[in-house]
Amino acid sequence: MERQLAAILVADMVGYTSRMEQDESGTLTAFSACMDQIVTPLVNRHRGRIIKLMGDGLLASFNSAADAVSCAIEWQRATSEGSDPIRFRIGINLGDIIMQDGDVFGSGVNLAARLEQLAPPGGVLVSDAVYRVVGNRIPVPWEDAGTHSIKNVFEPVRAWRVAGDNKADAEPPKPAAVKKAAIAVLPLHNMSDDPEQAFFSDGIAEDIIMGLSRFRTLQVISRNASFRFRAQDIDPAEIAAALGADYLVEGSVRKAGSRVRISVQLADAVTGTQLWSERYDRELEDILSVQDEVTRSIVAVLPGRVQHDFVDRSAQKPADEMKAYELMLRSKALRDGLNARDTAKARALLERAVALDPSIARSYMYLSDTYVIDLWLGLADPDAPDHALHIARKGAALDNRDPYIQDQLGFAYLCARLWDEADVQFEKTISLIENEAESMAWCGYGFLLLGRHDKAREVVLEAMRLDPLHPPAIDWIMGQVEFFCGNFEAALGLLIGEARLNSLAAAFMAASYAHLGRQTEAAAALKDFISERRDEFGGRGIEVTEENFSILAHGFKSMWRQSDDFELLAVGLRKAGLSN
Repeated sequence: MERQLAAILVADMVGYTSRMEQDESGTLTAFSACMDQIVTPLVNRHRGRIIKLMGDGLLASFNSAADAVSCAIEWQRATSEGSDPIRFRIGINLGDIIMQDGDVFGSGVNLAARLEQLAPPGGVLVSDAVYRVVGNRIPVPWEDAGTHSIKNVFEPVRAWRVAGDNKADAEPPKPAAVKKAAIAVLPLHNMSDDPEQAFFSDGIAEDIIMGLSRFRTLQVISRNASFRFRAQDIDPAEIAAALGADYLVEGSVRKAGSRVRISVQLADAVTGTQLWSERYDRELEDILSVQDEVTRSIVAVLPGRVQHDFVDRSAQKPADEMKAYELMLRSKALRDGLNARDTAKARALLERAVALDPSIARSYMYLSDTYVIDLWLGLADPDAPDHALHIARKGAALDNRDPYIQDQLGFAYLCARLWDEADVQFEKTISLIENEAESMAWCGYGFLLLGRHDKAREVVLEAMRLDPLHPPAIDWIMGQVEFFCGNFEAALGLLIGEARLNSLAAAFMAASYAHLGRQTEAAAALKDFISERRDEFGGRGIEVTEENFSILAHGFKSMWRQSDDFELLAVGLRKAGLSN
């Protein structure tokens, strides 16, 4: 009995039983010829070994995952030709196996077999372990096949599909491979006198790679690929081209005595434009604690900076030329404005994105969110809560591990006034979050709407600490948190700038001034609120007959679980001069 790390390829012929029923002799002859003339030579040429034939398929092992994938791609291309091609499903996994008496056993083999069963006819499906090693070394397009619950495997398994045309004729055409922002983290340069500190520099870079890999909007270049450029003096643009990266993360670590300085920057890989940089000065009392803290801070910031720049690039295209994924990203940017006009534009783009590709879970999430925002702003149709919940559940069914999707499901429950379900959902989401500052902040807003003020403040403050350069929406949230904690001056300080995103922000400003007894400023803020509210209503074709509380502000009430919370806002608006 011998243990070793190997790439296991499992293949199975598509439609074998039906072909045998129609022409048993012809099917056996064609299958044998395919094995002898195409498959066996390919496996041998790619330095693999056929372990055993299994009826209408086989199991092979390779010392290299790249060899296994290359073999599978050539196999599918070679067997797809002709008027009546023999088609296969192929699954590949990289893992620890046991070899005994010429056969192989182990969980690595079992997972390869499960992946083969999930693969499309004529397709190749690989485990995340294979993709991380091979993804950027073989020039083929990849599609994220999502996560799958697999029998006898405790954790959901993420899989990747080699994109191509080898699909069964009976299957609907698959969308083109999603173009995600590709980011490479290069080894941080050790500037210290002690070469032994290289492990610390590498540890930070490796942790950043691991942290970023959890974000569904990013394609993260593997450590093996990016670390090949450690000792080479090559222009960053050339490195990016070799890795297929849109963005590069570079930096340095300098240790002096008991202190360490870590500098990190994010740059556009093509132009070299610096998009973000930060410097961290820390005492090295506990080197692993410092490594963890700095990595956590960096990972909390980078995905948002990359996505913002990626959206700007996509937005330069006309909407009718955008692919579904680009439409989703553009819609997310519009949704972040949290205002009525941009929300309406986002909904139109998201409906188109879902029609183009119904497999992108976040498209459903943001589409549901457009109804949620309308409910917050008191602009929603009566059936909006049902729409929001129905669409949110679709997104969660496609991906039940994405904290952003789980977060939004909580708001859908809130809008349906399923308060207890919402509370459970936000607690579940918080347990999934590690470094996602934005998702964390929105969980905090959920707790605020549920009346859990102290919990909301704790969560949102942590999100702001993780991302000091956070988007205005997080200040919009924190301004409301401070209001309900009775910190009216702090609420004004947060809402008075870029966080004044909609009429709700203006309402909280007017109410804050009024509760502070600053009547002149409260009256001026109320005029702004009325003007912004008229604009919101006008943008939706709603006529404003009177400028009173019932018409302008009563629509906000549905978002608050505790009636006393809404009443604090209502009292402030009335003190500012808004009539009943």
